[in-house]
Amino acid sequence: MTEQDIHSLLADGERVTLECKKAQSNLPGSLWETYSAFANTYGGTILLGVYEDMAEKDNPKRFTITGVEDAAKIKKDLWNTIHSREKVNLNLLRDEDIDIVTIDGKDVIYMNVPQAEYMVRPVYINNNIQRGTYKRNHEGDYHCTEQELKMMLRDANEAGNDRMFLEYYTMDDIDMPTLERYRIMFRLSNPEHVWNDLENKEFLMQLGGYMINRKDGTEGLTMAGLLMFGKGLPIRERFDNLRMDYIDMTDLIGEQRYSDRLTYDGTWENNLFNFMRMVLPRLTRDLPRPFKMVGMERKDDTPQHKAVREALTNAIIHADLMLNGVLKVEKYDDKFVLTNPGLLKLPIEQIYAGGESKARNQRMQAMFRMIGYGENLGSGFPLILSAWNEKHWLKPELIEQPDLMQVKLILHIENIGDDPKSDTKEKDVLKKITDRQRLVLEVLAADASLSAKAISEKISEKTSEKVSVSDRTIETDLAQLKKLGVLFRKGGRKEGKWIIKTDK
Repeated sequence: MTEQDIHSLLADGERVTLECKKAQSNLPGSLWETYSAFANTYGGTILLGVYEDMAEKDNPKRFTITGVEDAAKIKKDLWNTIHSREKVNLNLLRDEDIDIVTIDGKDVIYMNVPQAEYMVRPVYINNNIQRGTYKRNHEGDYHCTEQELKMMLRDANEAGNDRMFLEYYTMDDIDMPTLERYRIMFRLSNPEHVWNDLENKEFLMQLGGYMINRKDGTEGLTMAGLLMFGKGLPIRERFDNLRMDYIDMTDLIGEQRYSDRLTYDGTWENNLFNFMRMVLPRLTRDLPRPFKMVGMERKDDTPQHKAVREALTNAIIHADLMLNGVLKVEKYDDKFVLTNPGLLKLPIEQIYAGGESKARNQRMQAMFRMIGYGENLGSGFPLILSAWNEKHWLKPELIEQPDLMQVKLILHIENIGDDPKSDTKEKDVLKKITDRQRLVLEVLAADASLSAKAISEKISEKTSEKVSVSDRTIETDLAQLKKLGVLFRKGGRKEGKWIIKTDK
């Protein structure tokens, strides 16, 4: 640490990660409150021997280098105190985190406090976890609320939150149609899996949604089992703190507040699996879905669709569902906004980089992965970034809101650089293609020389209901696809071929 480094820190004047104290002859008692606060929030720097005039708005005039009288003694006192465990419960500092810097003949002590990893939080002082745990905001250090303290203690549990055994909640509280829908998806994703032959209770037990308490032999649902597959009433009885809400604010007219909304209204069992199942198609239906064939199979699950699925999965598995809050999904003309209760367990820069992830709801995470939702090994957020970068859309924003105890992810559907209207045009074209026209393209991808009559016969064979489609209807579809620029004819009627523009 150099004199220039200190001046740079003071020039920034960031209150959340910088604290200055005069400390002329000894260690101030408030130092350890700041140590706890930095460790439990984002980390930060403490400068001893610098006076801060809180009333001064101009940063260059706000700080005065006063220096400390015996820097070596104060530095030794720092190390002795932090190693004693009488003042703080945990030492996070390395040798290079404390330094003496001389500025204009005056000694300043630099102290770098890293953010504590979630496994060891909370960091507290005076052997009092209730009164000695602090956090940091723009106003300075403050005592943690009971809710914040409980959240940190839950996060320190490596087993996650959703393994909690719910006494008196049984299979009677499971919504069987929900569980059956999940089992169908599970069977399609894992056709040879041995769990497919299990009874519902045993299947749920294997997933981590049901357990037997070895201590006293009682059995029942876990938090994951009830919230994922439970009936709405038992969920609201046990988790009345949690709400789920989807709001579509696209294509609004006049004073219209929203064009679609999914919240609890008594018409659906409001568990997390149903919320995911009902919201995901609504969220992604307007994303560009180009027609693409791989062999004889149609592939239209784009990186952007996967990214939105990943984002919604993450909102659920990383949420602290024991907090008072809303699992909210908002759809706008130019962005998606996903909000979940709870704060980030990892630093934001680490999440953007990927490579490590620890979900709060690990059993739900496993349940989603078994049906193809959610990436492994911390690659989920980089997947989102890559998908958005591919379309030249604005970089996704991950925002922690400590005052609201929630995390917000904003996925902008807005271009940077190139023509900002290009994706909108593509989306408009694709929205005009009907399901039957997609079948026409699928048939032509296998054989580009087919006539309208032959296409009609092929489509009738492909549909499970064996629905007959007239030659005239197919000719109309071909004309529409040509008009949209998705299809064109090369050569004459007898020897010509259809060419599909697969970039649409």
